[in-house]
This record gives sequence, C-alpha cells and structure tokens, in this order.
Amino acid sequence: MSKARAKRAHGQIRQSQLITTFGPGAMIDLPDHSVLLAGLDYWFPLGEEISEPRLQEKLCRLLDVPTIQLRLPPPDQDDPHAPATGINAWQFPEWFITQDVSTKDDESYVRSRMLVHRSELNRGRYIDRDKKRRSVVPIRFVRACRAGHIGDIDWYAFVHNGPTECRRRLWIVERGTSGDLSEVFVRCECRAERSMAQAARFAERALGNCDGARPWLGPYTKEKCGEPSRLLIRTASNAYFSQIMSVISLPDRDETIKAAVDTVWEFLSEVEDLEMLRYERRKARVNASLDGLTDEEVFAEIDARRNVTTVEQKSVKQAELETLVTAKEAIGEDRPDGNFFARTFPKEKWDQPWMQPIERVVLVHRLREVVSLVGFTRFEALAPDIEGELEIGVRRASLARETSWLPAIENKGEGIFIQFNRETVEKWVAQDSVQHRGHQLEAGFACWMDEHQGSNRQFPGLPYLMLHSFSHMLITAVSLECGYPASSLRERIYALPSIGYGILIYTGTTDAEGTLGGLIQVGRRIHEHIRNALEMAELCSNDPVCSQHNPQSEHEHRFLHGAACHGCLLIAETSCEQHNDFLDRALVVPTVDNLGIELFPWPMV
Repeated sequence: MSKARAKRAHGQIRQSQLITTFGPGAMIDLPDHSVLLAGLDYWFPLGEEISEPRLQEKLCRLLDVPTIQLRLPPPDQDDPHAPATGINAWQFPEWFITQDVSTKDDESYVRSRMLVHRSELNRGRYIDRDKKRRSVVPIRFVRACRAGHIGDIDWYAFVHNGPTECRRRLWIVERGTSGDLSEVFVRCECRAERSMAQAARFAERALGNCDGARPWLGPYTKEKCGEPSRLLIRTASNAYFSQIMSVISLPDRDETIKAAVDTVWEFLSEVEDLEMLRYERRKARVNASLDGLTDEEVFAEIDARRNVTTVEQKSVKQAELETLVTAKEAIGEDRPDGNFFARTFPKEKWDQPWMQPIERVVLVHRLREVVSLVGFTRFEALAPDIEGELEIGVRRASLARETSWLPAIENKGEGIFIQFNRETVEKWVAQDSVQHRGHQLEAGFACWMDEHQGSNRQFPGLPYLMLHSFSHMLITAVSLECGYPASSLRERIYALPSIGYGILIYTGTTDAEGTLGGLIQVGRRIHEHIRNALEMAELCSNDPVCSQHNPQSEHEHRFLHGAACHGCLLIAETSCEQHNDFLDRALVVPTVDNLGIELFPWPMV
C-alpha cells in the first residue's frame, strides 16, 4: 500500500484498548472510514517510558533483541493549539459496495449492489452512468492468513475462477435476507458468477495463496508467506487477537531506590559510570530526588535497568509465586505510592471445614501490573502457557519494521491470593477416579489438537484445570458482593509443582490512584465467598447436559471443557488467562453425575 493511499482518519481509542483490542494491524470502523491501524513506526510522539526489568528481560529474549523499551501509547492533547499527536491509520479495505440498488418480487428477495474500487470514488461517493451520486460502504470481506497478513480480495480472479483480463462491472448479489454466505454471490456483467460460500471453504483455496502483505507497516513491507489465503469478515471476532505479556511488579529490589531513580530517569538513562553519575547529581533536581542514597546504590539500579538480561531467568509466574508463598506477615512497603504491598490474613479468621484444601490467604493491598503488546495473530488466539510465558519461535505478526520499543500500560489495583496445600492437591491428583477423569480430558485435548495442526499448545494438567475452574467460580461469586463487575476482575493461576499451587484474583486500572479497596474487604470474608462459590457451582442451569458433557464429543465440539458452560463457569474472556478453555467444575465440587472426584470436602458443614 503506497503512502498516497493513506487517508487521515479521526477517532479516539483508550490507551488500554491499543494494547488489548486495537493494536497495529487491527481493523477499526470509524464514523466516516474503515481503517487499518498503522504500525509502531507511525505512532507519534512516543509516550512515557515504563520501567519493568523483569518484563523487559522476557521480551528481549522472546524477540531476540538486545534491548527493548516499554512506552505508553501516544496521549491525546487537550490543547487544540498543541502539535498533533496520535496514530496513523491506512484506509482499508479499498473495495466498496453501493447502498441503494435492490430489487424485490413477490416470491424472492434479491439485492444487487455495485462493487467499486476506491479509485472510482469522488469525495467518498460513486458517480454512476446517470451522473447519480451513490453512497458506498466498505466491503465486509477481505483475505488474510494465519501469519497475520491481510489484503483485498482479487475480485476479478475470484469471480472468474482464475486470472482474467475481464474488467466489466462487478456486483454483490444477496438472494435472501439471512446474510448467510451461501446466499451471497459475486457476479460479473460478463455473466460469470461465484458464491462467497466457496471462498469460505478453505480446502478449495478459492482466494489463492497469500502474498505476504503487511499494509499496517506501510509501503514495501511484503514478506514471503506461502500460506493459503482465507476469507475473513472484517468485524468477526477472529479478525484480530492481541498477543500480550504481563507481569506483576514485585519488591525484588529496594523500592525506595527504584522510586527515586524513576523521578529523574531522564537525567540518568545515559549514565555509564560513577563519574557521570556524580556529575548528574550536581543538578538540583537530581540531587533532591536522590538525597540519602549512595552513588553505588543508585548506579546499581541504573545498571540493572540498562542490562535487563542480567536479571535471573525465572518464568513469569515462578517469580510471582515465590514471592507470594514465602510471605510471613507482610511483603513490600506500606506507603500510598508503593507498587506492591501484601499481608497474610490470619488463618483463624477464615478457617472453616470447607476451607480444608487452602493453606494461606494473602490480601494484596497494592499491586502494579505491566502489560505489553508483543504481536498479534488472526483466526486463532495464542495464549501464554501456564507459567505466563509466550513461546519463542511462534510466528506472530510484527508491530513494526524493526522493533525497538513496545506499547505497554500500567494497571494499579489490589487482589486476593489463595494458596492451596501442596500435599492435599498431590494426594487428590493421585486418586484413581481423578486420573480416569484426567484421561477423558486429555482425550478431548487430543481431538482439539487434531483440528489445530501445527499448534504447540500443551495440556496443562489436572491441578491447573481444578484451580482454573475454582478461580472462575470465585470470580462469579465475588462480583456479586465487591462492587466490581465480573469483567473487571482478572485471574492468575499458579500450578507449579516445585513451588506450590494458588490463584490470584485481582483488579486494576490505568488511573494513577488505582482502586478503592473493595476487593480487600471481600478478602476479609473470603471463607463466606468461597462457600457461596462452591454452592452455586454444584448445580448448573444446563444440568444434566452440562455435567454429562463428554470432552471427545464431536457433536458439541467443546473439546477443552469438562462440566463447564455459559451457565456455570464461562466468564468474560478479558478476565480469563486461557480464553475460557480448560475448565471442569467436577474437579472442584460434586455434580449431578456424582463422580466423586471433587477436591473440596462434601457435604460442607
């Protein structure tokens, strides 16, 4: 796509949406245009830098780059006289259909609309042979591949079933009102015609092979591909999947030093040795911020930020779980502007018979989550593994021609960490009935893998499924009491046999003040909420169909679910770290099938 084809469009998107939903390469419908969001090379100016060495180290290794910066997306300027800021967007697609040509008779409904290219438009309208100005809308069909490449369909080649020199008028014909692809046809005035249902059938390869187009990166950015092109509906839910990586900021170094360096990082980012540091400290602002800190302490923090690869290479969740399970009384510093502060909640305040599998409850009064966009996929989402890591070598679409920085946001909030007794979980997994259920769930996963050839996804194991299901139960129960909607609560599942088992239910906001403590108050009555969660999950409104679901059933096509559906366990996908996969409430509570594989003691007393 040449620069001449770029058209400036105006619209606003929240900064957090640019990370999770509408990053580079995403298609967006603005009031007057349909656009493709441009890559990072067309974002200006760069937002504030975010420091999170643990995440930066992971991203450097993932992208195979020496250094990486994390920055906020460009902010909106409230001052109308300030220089323009924002993100460029390319007009996409370049084919349109007219809106006011249709015919109808007594027996059938047929709607015919002209298919016109952007080059035929005059001020956004098509002028026909009768000099009538016709309004147009972007065509809803484009082509794409699993590597993220995207482009307009070659409509002439499609309707003529191969390369052709015919350039007569094309029409989109709808023979019915359902909108089903079998009722939508592309017709040429030379009488050639083809159904869009053929374009949707992947085996027919009706759209040809992908040409590697990456229009969001600008002109001359094609790469070799060879994947077959697939039909993509612009507004479909599988058109764009952000691939993100997030970490919880942990007090693994002196936060006093970290906070002081943060305030004057613009002066210290280029410091190479102690002599340069002493020179910078002569400046009044720097000296005031670093008052009470030695040169060696400050330089150690600067060096750690610049050489992020020196940070110990633990998995994302391993580092978090080690911090949480080793908590005695408190972790972090108890100050209003701190990034992390947690207290162990005394067991005598929550100990009840139904809480037997739970060993510890930690109230996380303050936490900071840093979320970075790494890349994106189309057609199929790629979630992090159970340790929070993204796979190295996975083919993901690039965000820029050369990646030197990535967009990121900070979420500040609170949470509740629930640690499970490791010995209890391991004894439960060893039961024959639980192992039999595990074989059924693994068989369902094998069916899923058969349909997703080339996927590197792995079965997470029974402890993960149990914890994940319990987490969804608790999120649903807590949302009824804490004042937060269920969609604002998120989860982190920790199933690491060498360290322990637990879940973190948390909420956060990009607002500088964070949240207001509602989740902490819920945590003080956590035993009541867990009881409510267990009781609600015992019976689903879709039972017995839900509880008797067979993961291998090709009819239901839910290979990654046991006893789980929208009536009991499924929640907003923004809250779930596995996109609502790997769930089975029978592992947590008894269902109407009474399999006897639940972890929690029953009946509750």
